[in-house]
Amino acid sequence: MSKTHSYRFATAPMMEWTDRHCRAFHRTLTQHALLYTEMVTALAVIHGDRARLLGFSPCEHPVAVQLGGSDPVLLAQAARIGAEFGYDEINLNVGCPSDRVKGGNFGACLMRAPALVADCVAAMKAEVSIPVTVKCRIGVDEQDVELALDALADAVVAAGVDGLIVHARKAWLQGLSPKENREVPPLDYDRVRRLKARLPHVPIVLNGGLLTLADAAREGAGLDGVMLGRAAYQNPDLLLQVDPDIFGAPAPHADSFAAIAAFEPYMAAHVEAGGRLHDITRHMLGLFGGRAGARAYRRTLATEALVPGAGLAVVRKAVACIRHPEARSDAA
Repeated sequence: MSKTHSYRFATAPMMEWTDRHCRAFHRTLTQHALLYTEMVTALAVIHGDRARLLGFSPCEHPVAVQLGGSDPVLLAQAARIGAEFGYDEINLNVGCPSDRVKGGNFGACLMRAPALVADCVAAMKAEVSIPVTVKCRIGVDEQDVELALDALADAVVAAGVDGLIVHARKAWLQGLSPKENREVPPLDYDRVRRLKARLPHVPIVLNGGLLTLADAAREGAGLDGVMLGRAAYQNPDLLLQVDPDIFGAPAPHADSFAAIAAFEPYMAAHVEAGGRLHDITRHMLGLFGGRAGARAYRRTLATEALVPGAGLAVVRKAVACIRHPEARSDAA
């Protein structure tokens, strides 16, 4: 059974990072955050290995699937499949600036085609009863961000969209790499707040450049929620504070040590089923950042979890580097 849908805090969809093991790990740290899959194209959902692309553990709820595409018919079909898999939300990617999505006529380039995006939203809404949202930028290339974001928002709101997640930067499709597009275009949180003021009835979630929960609380004031990406992935300890700080609920575990202990059965089951420990522990490298023994912890997981047959003993050895840093000559 899904938990109540909330936009107050979410982890961002990130290619090659937010896979099912990452999400299961993050769910150990926060029971209330909305988790997102990596982007998967509508064509892949329809024609690919659905169990591999869409499979997830019940513990991940609430969890949203992010779709890429620009064909309303295909997106509607993919949305229906996602809903049948049990996802709590369907999200359309209108923000990714990579060459791959530009070539496929989806992602950030769709900021130039609000009517098409609206058609996509309407088609998906007609097929599913769960929320359909859009994740977008404030504009692309030489667009005026006031006109571009309003045009996109108005079009999808008219089509029945259930919420907008806005990365508060332009995407420059010419001249900047995907990595540079996450860092170089200036942040404009005020633009997102102006959108909310104009559309007070529409859930608006802020994304982009938020590094801490304090940042999120400050910049997200007056909005319906915040979304953190790399900051949450690279410093997952902060997720332990999401439930008490954002939702006013107890943290699921007293500390990161207790969270890892609670996550052991998941890791053991994956290994017993023939999976590699590294599939999971690669998402745990950011824990304990800045603490004595963190370097040894990371090295242990990064190297020994790759060894065939590696199991929980490796995780416990890595954790011991934090519990007993004085035993390591390279504890810093």
